Amino acid sequence: MSETPTERREAAATRRRWVTLAELVAVAGVLIAALSLWQSWSDRRADAADKAATARVEATARARADLVATPRDDGRELLLSDRTHEIADAVLTWPSAFQAAVQHPPGDPVVSAAPITRALLQATDGGADDRSGRVPAMIAVTFVDGDAQRTARGIYDVVWRTQGRFGRGRVLRFEALRLRERGGTQARVDAIWAREKPQPSR
Repeated sequence: MSETPTERREAAATRRRWVTLAELVAVAGVLIAALSLWQSWSDRRADAADKAATARVEATARARADLVATPRDDGRELLLSDRTHEIADAVLTWPSAFQAAVQHPPGDPVVSAAPITRALLQATDGGADDRSGRVPAMIAVTFVDGDAQRTARGIYDVVWRTQGRFGRGRVLRFEALRLRERGGTQARVDAIWAREKPQPSR
């Protein structure tokens, strides 16, 4: 039996719907594949960015000196060390007001009280014998990082105290070292000392 015109139209409409549905499924498949590719690329890019950031942090940490000071010789010196690096050289600069030579110890990296003892005792003269405070100093260290040598500089507070000795004046002793800021210049050290130097007790 031949189809009527109405049946033929309905059959054609049905075929068109199936074709449209197939096209939609194909388009959806393409979109899903594209989304998967984009997600994979995005994940790889994020992983690469994380690895690069981690590498930068590690490189920054390796290039940074974290100095630790240990008093020795009854506080006349502070022996410098770094928990993660071997210090090969150290250069220390005091405030210009002390007129102290730049310290460049040939042996162990130390901060010696000797170059500034007289100036600091004079700056704290006229008050109590037992006093404490801090003095800024710029310290530049050269250290070993793998097969390379690096140099780092910072301004540190050297913590000091004075003690009276019966009939023999006062002595100066160093107690600790504290990082104030990384980098630094002589002018910055001088400005800190001018602002924070101890005033004679009254």
